[in-house]
Amino acid sequence: MHVNNTSEESERLTKRKSSLGIRLFFVYLICYAGFVAIGVFQYELLSVPVIGGLNLALAYGIGLIVFAVILGIVYNYYCTRYEDEEEQAMETEEGGRA
Repeated sequence: MHVNNTSEESERLTKRKSSLGIRLFFVYLICYAGFVAIGVFQYELLSVPVIGGLNLALAYGIGLIVFAVILGIVYNYYCTRYEDEEEQAMETEEGGRA
């Protein structure tokens, strides 16, 4: 019976992590879509110098890369937290049975 609980708990954990990943993906997608929209509709804007001699295209592109890394760190942090919470819940449940 414990095996079924473990698979249910694992499924719940997987759903939480997947939901977080999908939300973070859409946050990044919106930022990336902004970059693409500028490139499609206002492409001359990408050549405007913005930071330290970098044009908007380079600054935005580097920003997207850095933002992706930050989102990866955030995802890892929350997934680890979810796993720790699940582990504590399992320990509490096992302690209540003994």
